[in-house]
Amino acid sequence: MTTSTPVEHLDVVIIGAGISGIGAARYLKTENPGKTFAILEARGTSGGTWDLFRYPGIRSDSDLHTFGYEFKPWRDKQSIADAPRILSYLRETIAENGIEPSIRYHHKLLSAAWSSDEARWLLEIERTDTGERTRLSAGWLFNAGGYYRYDEGFTPRFEGRDRFAGTIVHPQHWPEDLDYAGKRVVVIGSGATAVTLIPAMAGTAAHVTMLQRTPTYVMPVPREDKIANGLRKILGDERAYALTRRKNIRKGLAVWQFCQKFPKTARGLIRYVNKKQLPKDYPVDEHFNPPYDPWDQRLCAVPGGDLFAAIRKGQADVVTDKIKTFTEKGILLESGRELEADIIVTATGLNLQVFGGAKLSVDGKPVILPETVAYKGMMLSDVPNAAFAIGYTNSSWTLKIGLLCEHFCRLLAHMDTHGYDVCRPVLADPDMPTKPFLDFAAGYVQRALDQLPRQGDRMPWLTSMSYHSDIKLLRADDITDPELHFSRAKVREAVGS
Repeated sequence: MTTSTPVEHLDVVIIGAGISGIGAARYLKTENPGKTFAILEARGTSGGTWDLFRYPGIRSDSDLHTFGYEFKPWRDKQSIADAPRILSYLRETIAENGIEPSIRYHHKLLSAAWSSDEARWLLEIERTDTGERTRLSAGWLFNAGGYYRYDEGFTPRFEGRDRFAGTIVHPQHWPEDLDYAGKRVVVIGSGATAVTLIPAMAGTAAHVTMLQRTPTYVMPVPREDKIANGLRKILGDERAYALTRRKNIRKGLAVWQFCQKFPKTARGLIRYVNKKQLPKDYPVDEHFNPPYDPWDQRLCAVPGGDLFAAIRKGQADVVTDKIKTFTEKGILLESGRELEADIIVTATGLNLQVFGGAKLSVDGKPVILPETVAYKGMMLSDVPNAAFAIGYTNSSWTLKIGLLCEHFCRLLAHMDTHGYDVCRPVLADPDMPTKPFLDFAAGYVQRALDQLPRQGDRMPWLTSMSYHSDIKLLRADDITDPELHFSRAKVREAVGS
């Protein structure tokens, strides 16, 4: 006879101990206190993005009154905040809600296999610190790990890269001992990471150059929200935070809608602001006039206009050109100009990865993500008891995460009330037209569209990027839906329980 070790079973397994996973755990503890759960975190610490990235100046590109949780006020005077402040906020949330004992560090999900007979997922897990393999079973999977790879950033192939005699760094893997004092630095890229790095390094480095293939929309924003800080003195943290949050949600929506409705006017206004921030006779149209409309990609926020200040002081400059090859001394451009450098930073983006790269299967059949359609932007067609949390691309990420977590908790409560074990989204019309899951022009999204689920052409199969639409869909509307099928486990039905 042989005996097998019983597999621990949990009601919910959350993937990732970053801002989404911490939020999901808090909502579960508050709204569904009887549920057992654990957070699987592949790394050895909590905080996700805000602990992983260590490059100079790392900060949010959304205000913390909307990027923070609805249930926990942001009390710091900085509105556009740096990573240490955000990380402190997240770890306060863990401590205040007793979440730490539920986090299992160095636990990476390798695969999840659903059994309809037992109505549970069997999870294969690797201990990233020891290599040991373990198993868990779960009634629900909740993927809160975002959508990009933590172990690998995106770097395109650069001709002659091996010839460069200096140091090449990707921001996702910033060396703690990198000394750039007095060095010539070239930062390849023009997104949020690049516009953060350049002013942070300027003044310490001998000179910093932002090398971009195409320009990005860049807007100066206040580092502090004076209204929020004033309201806090009068009304206290809780009430001031709630009012500021509503104010900033409306403000963000108004800016996005204006850019969508009047793109030419928006482009002109951004250009006007940029020109005011830059030196006289600066070639604004060459370096700060993108070929696409505002908000086709995210606008890059620069608190206090720090990027423009570095340019005005001569500590940094922008070059718009294409790379021909790396050389021993730096980078040779297609124009024939050579940028000499001691350090090259490849701020060239992210690699996307859904469910942390784990393989999913349902009753022995692999789940092919591009063949699935997203239901309410949080579940996958024909995949039972699995939810995921993807935030907004046109607003603060966490605004949507909060709504998704609320809806998920309501869904669990509904199933408990009616004695259901299984929840499965099913398309009423399998021939419904579909389109990419994320309608966003950013390079990291476009490179991965063939690996992502699809979205439909109608609710509830549309992936909403509107907070006010999602308030209705996820908070106000009923849980039940003709295309959301509930059932009991086959094992329970067989014994009549």
